Amino acid sequence: MDKKSHYAALIKAEAKRLGFLSCGISEAGFLEEDAPRLEKWLNANMHGSMQYMENHFDKRLNPTLLVEGAKSVVSLLFNYYPEQEQTDGAYKISKYAYGEDYHYVVKDKLKELLHFIHDNIGAVDGRAFVDSAPILDKAWAAKSGLGWVGKNSNLISKQVGSFFFIAELIIDLELESDGATTDHCGKCTRCIDACPTGAIESAYIVNGSKCISYFTIELKDDIPAEFAGQFDNWMYGCDVCQDVCPWNRFAKPHNEPRFTPNEALMNYSNKEWEELTNEVFNDIFRKSAVKRTKYTGLVRNIKFLKE
Repeated sequence: MDKKSHYAALIKAEAKRLGFLSCGISEAGFLEEDAPRLEKWLNANMHGSMQYMENHFDKRLNPTLLVEGAKSVVSLLFNYYPEQEQTDGAYKISKYAYGEDYHYVVKDKLKELLHFIHDNIGAVDGRAFVDSAPILDKAWAAKSGLGWVGKNSNLISKQVGSFFFIAELIIDLELESDGATTDHCGKCTRCIDACPTGAIESAYIVNGSKCISYFTIELKDDIPAEFAGQFDNWMYGCDVCQDVCPWNRFAKPHNEPRFTPNEALMNYSNKEWEELTNEVFNDIFRKSAVKRTKYTGLVRNIKFLKE
């Protein structure tokens, strides 16, 4: 086994020990196929008010601009599929936000993996990313063989579905690369048919500015009245296109203690959500990604569902 293969095997074994679902590796370089797709999506204004998507266009497509001398992109998946879901009929939040903010949980694991690389391989320079930099993480994960980008624009794995976070290490170490997998969406259109707001305009084309997750998390203005009655009780995020995906029958509950949800979150009635105070919001979502929308944002979303 040569050095590149040996180091890749070491990193993958440690990633598994740290609790990652899977780990794939690609050679760092320009994402030639994704450049025109991203440009077309931005030009069609499918990012809505998410102006940050227009920034750092070149960096999004080339990790060597993020980490000088980068040789490899190590992509990792971390499971967040919960054992239990919220009470039936209640206002819902996306499953990824049930527990502690994933940015911190997964970043801690990535730091451990970087320490392992330093201790066992040597002076490797690199950075860890969890949805926190201009990186096309789904494109890199697909290139590394961890799944394919489905018709709902999520990364999907035949083995575990799509309820996972994607993270990366971009490092200046040459590693054996993995090849891409194939697309297994076939003729299925369940996600397109089920999307409450018609955000999946056609296969593989998601209009971000019509997505419930966009309205309930990213949008800071009032939610457009034309979407009233279409939110299917989602007050933060939306899981519909994942819930209906046949591949998610293979999703298994995570075993990450930091993703254990607050009891109130799981059992609150709509009346209790409608009477939510700032104090209770801070208590329930103390370390949660939901804090991103702030108390005022969640109250706005709940009012929109009531109307």
